[in-house]
Amino acid sequence: MAAIISVIPIVLLFTLMMGFKMSGYKSAIITLIVTILLALYAAPALGIIPEKYAESSIYGVTFWSVIEGLLKACFPIILIIICAIFSYNVLVETKEIETIKTQFIQLTSDKGLVVLLLTWGFGGVLEGMAGFGTAVAIPAAILIGLGFKPMFSAVICLVANTVAVGFGAVGLPATTLANQVADGTASPEMLCEVATFIIVQLALMFYITPFLILMMTDRKKVLKNLCIALFVGTFSIVVQFCCGHFLGPETPAILGSVAAIIAMLIYNKLFIRDESPSDEVKVEKKTFGLAKTFKAWSVYGLIIFFILISSKIVPPISDLLKSTLVTSFAMPVVGNTFSFGWLSNAGLMIFLGAVIGGMIQGLSFGKLMKMLLKTAYNLQKTAITICCLVALAMLMNNTGMTLAIATGLVALTGPVYPFFAPLIGSIGTFVTGSATSANILFGKLQAAAAGQLGLVNDGTFFGISGNETNWLAAANCAGSEGGKLLSPQSIAIATAACDMEGQDGEIMRKTLPFAIFWILMNGLMVYLGLHVF
Repeated sequence: MAAIISVIPIVLLFTLMMGFKMSGYKSAIITLIVTILLALYAAPALGIIPEKYAESSIYGVTFWSVIEGLLKACFPIILIIICAIFSYNVLVETKEIETIKTQFIQLTSDKGLVVLLLTWGFGGVLEGMAGFGTAVAIPAAILIGLGFKPMFSAVICLVANTVAVGFGAVGLPATTLANQVADGTASPEMLCEVATFIIVQLALMFYITPFLILMMTDRKKVLKNLCIALFVGTFSIVVQFCCGHFLGPETPAILGSVAAIIAMLIYNKLFIRDESPSDEVKVEKKTFGLAKTFKAWSVYGLIIFFILISSKIVPPISDLLKSTLVTSFAMPVVGNTFSFGWLSNAGLMIFLGAVIGGMIQGLSFGKLMKMLLKTAYNLQKTAITICCLVALAMLMNNTGMTLAIATGLVALTGPVYPFFAPLIGSIGTFVTGSATSANILFGKLQAAAAGQLGLVNDGTFFGISGNETNWLAAANCAGSEGGKLLSPQSIAIATAACDMEGQDGEIMRKTLPFAIFWILMNGLMVYLGLHVF
């Protein structure tokens, strides 16, 4: 009964968004209100309030849980989202995004490599930098401009925008997941461990996804497609693993996608002999000098630079930033610690890269600030949604509802629960459209389920050492990427970019087999890593 009552907020959120087609922010507000009522009246009646809050007023626990959630939503989640979208808007305003597009499509005459460059390479960079639909909308629009059919462009961009999602917007989903598991206090070591586990769980998809993209583009060249996928996939996974293991969640998608682009260029130079343009890909040749190239890439280049120097790759700078201007205090009643580094967070690094890069591209500081305010205003509904979801998650955690759900799930699935763990992340992303939101909703639940199963020890997973709880929690982020293929929000972005209004259902039908395959592969990897390897 405790599990059934506790799952009401999640079921309600799904029902409002899917059944009643209600917008995300309205659904989140209503669900938060219902969760508050359940916390105040149902949780005490069911006797699921954690023992450490037994002597505290339920009203105090509820109030401060919501406040804690709002603070954690704003710093740094919403801050990163606003700055990430702002960086993209700068490129659109200066029209330098067109230079970047043109440079990409002039890199090779091979049709398969052109598509892979745009969707897996450039799309991965966009996902790692900004996320939130840019990795689908921009490559899809370019593909259509090159002569590819809208349905093909929409579907293939959705398929490509999977592996990088867990590290989108400068690692926000993975960072959020780790902080959910650690009650907002994830250490740098834990962040690296969770990032590494996500990459290991996705290992096979680094090869399978590029191969699928190439086969969808040209079914006849199976051997060639397999060779390219193995070559590019190896570059991607090695770089992503090193980034995640040594630096953390901020850079795997960005640098891994850059490595994939370099791998494609190397392959093109060594093995693609046909220099004549493809019949389906005709592009007017343009020459860009070094100055123009630097100007066009200044925003993204500076973002990467600032993120790298603030990471563990430059310890003196990283340590200084992390120890300077840090707001940290214990939340009343709930006792959890809220901590935020004003100089060390990824949002500041994106902001600096966007502002300095934007000025290099010809925008004044005043114009950039107006753009930032406009971006924040346009994202107000997203901000409301995130605030409500984080507050909801903290409230469910602190009042025992998350633990009650985990107990019920473990009782239902038993020792095979790890196989289903990625499915939970997929469901969260399917409904909310965001891997970050899915990790907010279910990150703590996965950790609680691990506790119920006794998965709290250190071990090795495919030869990688780490904690069992973090391995299971990472499955939520890895699985969330499968839900991205079917998310109505993602599909809506694809239909808008490809001018395919009203064809959402057809796109979903075509991406469904990929999503099912993805979730099954994730479940198998999580289970095997925990019980076999």
